[in-house]
Amino acid sequence: MWQNRIFVFIFFSCSFFCFSQIEKPTILWNDSIKLSWNDFKDQPDLNTDVVAITASGMTFQYSIKKSNNQIVGFTSKVVTLFYPDKSWYKPERATAHILSHEQLHFDITELYVRKFRKQISQIIVSENLAENLDSLHLQIQKDLKNRQNLYDTETDYSRHVETQAKWQEQIGMELSNLSNFKSSK
Repeated sequence: MWQNRIFVFIFFSCSFFCFSQIEKPTILWNDSIKLSWNDFKDQPDLNTDVVAITASGMTFQYSIKKSNNQIVGFTSKVVTLFYPDKSWYKPERATAHILSHEQLHFDITELYVRKFRKQISQIIVSENLAENLDSLHLQIQKDLKNRQNLYDTETDYSRHVETQAKWQEQIGMELSNLSNFKSSK
């Protein structure tokens, strides 16, 4: 009996280890580390005027705890990620200003992860827990996409320097207001 369990454990451990080696590299959001152009690994699209693209997103997982077939609690994990292999820039046109614009895209993703964590912390355990968590996740993803698009529109993709500065100040304040929900190292 124990031998079977040890084999299963070793198999799952090996499977996890093997699959984790295949995953594309990512960068976790961290308030003390900023992106550099070296983090942008994908080939630029030469058929567009776009100077850089930041691929960032959130991962979300949860586990529901049951006792006597009743939901009694849950755990969750939400992480802010930057995807180097999907992010690119055109070196001949890249500037520090454009890099700060791209960094703010990553910061906006972190902001919505914090908002999501706050919402999760306030959720009431019920029989609809999975549906509620999934619904919150879909809504925060929609809100994040809308905010990212608004950011690019209002700053004209970083061309409006004053508006860019206002966005950086605003996002900085919002991140600070949700510091209790920030990503940890």
